[in-house]
Amino acid sequence: MVESNLYERDFFAWANQQAALLRSGNLSQADIRNIAEEIESMGRTEKRELVSRLTVLLMHLLKWQFQPERRGRSWLSTITIQRHALADHLADNPSLKSTLDQALVRAYEDGRLGAIGETDLPESLFPAECPWSFEKITNTGFWPE
Repeated sequence: MVESNLYERDFFAWANQQAALLRSGNLSQADIRNIAEEIESMGRTEKRELVSRLTVLLMHLLKWQFQPERRGRSWLSTITIQRHALADHLADNPSLKSTLDQALVRAYEDGRLGAIGETDLPESLFPAECPWSFEKITNTGFWPE
């Protein structure tokens, strides 16, 4: 029988125990409720990763557009890395593509706030809504002017 509070006391031990139970086919002893919760949590984590990478990319694209005098290798590198990471993340999690519109809206809000904070430019300079499509921002040939 699975120790009922191991999940709360020692997550690492619980995870290893549950993996062993599942591999052995011993489902009657597995902590199904908490396993299901952890799987759902993993899905939310993947979605947060998508939004986080989009946020960084959008913030740097906005800075690229509105502070051309500060463009440099660091921004170029960040934009390129985030584009690659997004492509890899979506290749590993293709069902996230169905959440792109919502993720882009959320990420733009935070990316815009980050760009405003890091540039000290007037908030009114930055579009209230994302001016680019997902396809455009992930296109390696796109550099906003």
